Amino acid sequence: MEELLTRVAAAAGINEELARKAVGIILAFLQKEGPPAEIGQLLGALPGAQELADSEGGAKGGMLGAIGGLMGGGGGVMALGGQLMGAGLSMGQIQSVSKEMFAVGREKAGEDAMGAIVGAIPGLGQFV
Repeated sequence: MEELLTRVAAAAGINEELARKAVGIILAFLQKEGPPAEIGQLLGALPGAQELADSEGGAKGGMLGAIGGLMGGGGGVMALGGQLMGAGLSMGQIQSVSKEMFAVGREKAGEDAMGAIVGAIPGLGQFV
């Protein structure tokens, strides 16, 4: 997990505390929206990932999250973006965090698992 957080922080130009929050928000989102088998594979490949997802699982997405909630369900990728912006990330930083996180995911959990996750969540591909 520390390698992931260090790489995400460096890629996005943020501190490790914000990287930890962002990764936790993304993991919680993936766990809620993604295919269970592949999400389990990802969480299993990243020691500490489940705890981090659990710690951020109750985060709310502010205005964009509320709009997403009105559109039905959890709001999908739009609500995720709202949560990450609410945590203090810019759109460019969100893309950097996502790309680096998924690069590490491909290294640790494999291309097949990560491809299935991206394919199962509408709109996610534009961020990774």
